[in-house]
Amino acid sequence: MSDPFAVRARYDRATAHLEAPLAVVDLDAFEANARDLVRRAQGKPVRVASKSVRCRALLERVLGIEGFAGVMGFTLAESLWLARSGFGDVLLAYPSADRVGFGELTADPEAAAAVTVMVDDPSQLDLVDAARSGNEQVRVCLEMDTSLHLLGGRVRIGSRRSPLRTPEQLRGLAREVVRRPGFRLVGLMAYEGHVAGVGDAVPGRPLYSRAVRRMQALARRELAVRRAEVVRAVREVADLEFVNGGGTGSVQHTVAEDAVTEVAAGSGLYVPRLFDGYTSFRGRPAALFAQPVVRRPGAGAVTVLGGGYPASGPAGRDRLPVPWLPRGLSYDPREGAGEVQTPLLGAAAADLRVGDRVWFRHAKAGELCERFETLHLVEGDRVVASVPTYRGEGKTFL
Repeated sequence: MSDPFAVRARYDRATAHLEAPLAVVDLDAFEANARDLVRRAQGKPVRVASKSVRCRALLERVLGIEGFAGVMGFTLAESLWLARSGFGDVLLAYPSADRVGFGELTADPEAAAAVTVMVDDPSQLDLVDAARSGNEQVRVCLEMDTSLHLLGGRVRIGSRRSPLRTPEQLRGLAREVVRRPGFRLVGLMAYEGHVAGVGDAVPGRPLYSRAVRRMQALARRELAVRRAEVVRAVREVADLEFVNGGGTGSVQHTVAEDAVTEVAAGSGLYVPRLFDGYTSFRGRPAALFAQPVVRRPGAGAVTVLGGGYPASGPAGRDRLPVPWLPRGLSYDPREGAGEVQTPLLGAAAADLRVGDRVWFRHAKAGELCERFETLHLVEGDRVVASVPTYRGEGKTFL
């Protein structure tokens, strides 16, 4: 990694004309991370996960890089907005119950051609039919369960997503989609979050990390066989345009499967703190936010304005932003990251003065954009553009 003193000085110079709190994306790091994802994808297209970026300008930027193709949306409202903004291939990653959105989708030829919806239950098809306000055909993708089952199914490792696990179950829903007028089956998705989204080299936890690596190796072998069987079964029913799988932490493993035609990734562009503990790749932190020092309450301590931005998921210290620059700062364990003020402790506090900045990394990727309306894009030691996040464009999709 680059000299942290030089990196901090560069960010401070680039944003000296801006008031903190503020958020930046380092374009050199962002594009290096994008190239690394493409390298690991080994020629298969990378679909960018919009929930991890949440900035239209940066989605456009990454899709301009060879090797990226298509967007993975996180709500139907967002997917429709992206389609109407010129994104021609949007895969909705999750089933939706947005009746208004389905009404719009079935009445808009351009949106219906661009957006593919996710289904894992016939009742979701019923909901679309009940919401129809037009005759446009709806593009459908099936999702399969990727979780690892052990001890005869008594132990489950992985996210609780699709209820569809076996080739027979997926083939059955595929036939239901094909049987119904107004739907077209075009894709299959299988996201192995327990492989792609769980670090296997967690600092200070060697035994846990070893257990994770063993679990993930077993999960990859089991899923590769089952995913191939499912794809064959579904292709007996429909000629699929794509089979999507993987995520930032599993790209090179997922693309090794012949059955997979594309992978998804998004967090690997920003590299938030939860993606530090992986043996499969090393990214460069690209998305940061700065908070100003407002107090010096005592020796070895400073206080910054706010910064209590916890990430979603199980509550814990790993869901908090981490003070990153200058090095050597940590939260006061009695106070943590505060809504209005955040005390920080450490030797580095001695050199900080009121008005100086502390640079933080968020625990997760796109959730940073729920806190800021603008991302300042940094190249070298200057801001080359300031672009709105979804929030800055007045869009709240969750």
